[in-house]
Amino acid sequence: MKFRPLHDRVVVRRLEEEERTKGGIIIPDTAKEKPQQGEVVAVGPGARNEEGKLVTLDVKEGDRVLFGKWSGTEVKIDGEDLLIMKESDILGVIEIGAAEGGKGKKKAA
Repeated sequence: MKFRPLHDRVVVRRLEEEERTKGGIIIPDTAKEKPQQGEVVAVGPGARNEEGKLVTLDVKEGDRVLFGKWSGTEVKIDGEDLLIMKESDILGVIEIGAAEGGKGKKKAA
């Protein structure tokens, strides 16, 4: 099944966090928090402004994003757990390599 979100909604797949700390301690499933990073799977066409013009979204499919802990609605589509949220729930796009002195390249999906 293909799913297309409406208006300014975005479908996000949570990215799993590492199961070990930097010190090598394994974190059990019961102690893990839900990841706040994800990959954009699908985006809606955008929202309408006061003049009725369509304003496209800043995020696109394949972007790695950071979102709030309680953001979005959890859904299961084709057996996969996904989140549907408004673009305004997304805090920002993570650009891999920018903090490491890179040129802000985004991680390829």
